[in-house]
Amino acid sequence: MQNKKLKCGIIGATGMVGQRFVTLLADHPYFEIAVLAASPSSAGKRYGEAVGGRWKLSSPIPEGVKDMVVMDAADVEGVSALVDFVFCAVNMNKDEILKLEEAYAKAETPVVSNNSANRWTSDVPMVIPEINPRHLSVIELQKRRLGTRRGFIAVKPNCSIQSFVPALTPLLHFGVTKAVVTTFQAVSGAGKTLADWPEIHDNVIPYIGGEEEKTEKEPLKIWGRLAETGIQPATEPIITAQCIRVPVSDGHLAAVSLAFNRIKPSKEEIIEIWRSYRGEPQELQLPSAPKHFITYFDDVDRPQTGVDRTVENGMGISVGRLREDSIFDYKFVCLSHNTLRGAAGGAVLIAEMLYRKGYFD
Repeated sequence: MQNKKLKCGIIGATGMVGQRFVTLLADHPYFEIAVLAASPSSAGKRYGEAVGGRWKLSSPIPEGVKDMVVMDAADVEGVSALVDFVFCAVNMNKDEILKLEEAYAKAETPVVSNNSANRWTSDVPMVIPEINPRHLSVIELQKRRLGTRRGFIAVKPNCSIQSFVPALTPLLHFGVTKAVVTTFQAVSGAGKTLADWPEIHDNVIPYIGGEEEKTEKEPLKIWGRLAETGIQPATEPIITAQCIRVPVSDGHLAAVSLAFNRIKPSKEEIIEIWRSYRGEPQELQLPSAPKHFITYFDDVDRPQTGVDRTVENGMGISVGRLREDSIFDYKFVCLSHNTLRGAAGGAVLIAEMLYRKGYFD
């Protein structure tokens, strides 16, 4: 294990996910914040001033970053000179994000991205560290394409899938053929709070732009195989999804029904598989890794968003209500914290794995 702390930058530091990165990295054992970068309107201001009344988290701005002067995210050369790698959580259109992230990678600055722009680039690993860490090996192929020595891009998947993909993954070897998923997603997934979104009060909005396509397709890349040209997505199970915005601050809950085409495991077998599931983050004892990746609740009314989203410091997955389904084989409910496991925390966990595996060397 390395002892040297690496200097990291946060690109898009003033947004909600950027703010979460700031709090998670303020006292991190592997990384120290060296650069906060954002749009030109924030550049040149002290971070506390740039965020102003837009700080959206319940915990205060860490003292160590309040007076840091925000840099322009577009100053790739200037930022890269000060950091070993960057986290990226910018609010820009897809083409601009593709260009920006590739510019940092070509400047020999690794990028760990929260954005969706590069998720379907075949040689960019999209990783849930407990599930598909083997996909990190595609980075060597990406570096050959980019012509870089150490610069690359790695991304985390959409926050909507990180509640149910961990529960489905250890069951795939039973032959899961199809799954119906309905997600109930918090307002922070849209970068908002309950206070600044009055339309959500006493309301449910049955549409989140682009979310259903991501929820149906991104798991297939995570379950895909490594090929000569990059990651080849899986073709099964077929997932159909509905994504609904609900009036809760944090936490994405998913109701799932699934069918098997081979041996149908028992309910007790499935619960034991979930409770015993461990991945490389647990084996490596990474700082952000939950001790128990999946927590199964026997209570008939759990998991509950407001009660269980912070299981394992918000990095654990909660599952409950496993029961027979009258159309499919089983149904159950899953929950994850969308700005911790689903966004910034998931990206930090990827960076910890990259660090331990030497990808930042």
